[in-house]
Amino acid sequence: MAFVTHQIMRAMSSSATRNAAIKHITVIGGGLMGSGIAQVAASTGHTVVLVDQAEDILKKSAKGIEDSLKRIAKKKFADKPEAGAAFIQKTMKNLTTSTDAASVVHSTDLVLEAIVENLQVKHELFKTLDKFAPEHTVFASNTSSLSITEIANSTTRQDRFGGLHFFNPVPLMKLVEVIQTPMTSQKTFDALLDFSKALGKYPVSCKDTPGFIVNRLLVPYMVEAIRLHERGHGSKEDIDLAMKLGAGYPMGPFELLDYVGLDTSKFIIDGWHKMDPDNPLFAPSPMLNKLVEEGKLGKKTGEGFYKYK
Repeated sequence: MAFVTHQIMRAMSSSATRNAAIKHITVIGGGLMGSGIAQVAASTGHTVVLVDQAEDILKKSAKGIEDSLKRIAKKKFADKPEAGAAFIQKTMKNLTTSTDAASVVHSTDLVLEAIVENLQVKHELFKTLDKFAPEHTVFASNTSSLSITEIANSTTRQDRFGGLHFFNPVPLMKLVEVIQTPMTSQKTFDALLDFSKALGKYPVSCKDTPGFIVNRLLVPYMVEAIRLHERGHGSKEDIDLAMKLGAGYPMGPFELLDYVGLDTSKFIIDGWHKMDPDNPLFAPSPMLNKLVEEGKLGKKTGEGFYKYK
């Protein structure tokens, strides 16, 4: 009898776990990251609502997603164009858009935010959505530099709040940093890990510390390269070449800075410096500050450390 009871309990537990799987997601933010996440989720069979403030932004996002899917289908289904067309159609069918976040979260399993890196704006968003989302809904932020705990404090569901940090471009980059705060329940954390795997990604477990894993190592490395150049110890071209040929990196630090955006790197390092002003790794860079001040933000503006046509 005890064995039978045990088997029934195991079956119920397994059923509950299956039922708890994240199937319906709401992505807030129609920019590169948000639309990339929405694309990958829709292409892996999830029901996705992509939310932004304006219809024109959402139209641009939807077109960008469809164009990206066409490129993927061309490679993935090179010999089967009909299968490629079906893949695009099925993915786009899983995706809808909305300008009203509060009205679409009532049946969602996961709200994933990918908006501007501003703590107050994120607070206002999650505080509002906390009132409309069901009790079971998990909240997550795609922030690359802000504290997940601080963002979660704007809600009443700190135990159902975690971090999901994707990398750009989302359809190509396989890594997801899954962040667990001291308040994140194990059930929530496991659900976020499982969701990441369901997207075909490789999740790594992170604590809620500045920069998590990748940016905590990467940003100080890039800023140290700037300091090396500032001291006159190497040209940016030689430093980039040295790291590509000597360390096997696909891009040098200055090329990577321009790709990421100098304003983004400055924002991250300035935030960490404010939190820990005595840490020399987080010291601001005069050269970086000057370029950002001049509006030379990298590839997106046509000039950063290098000039682009």
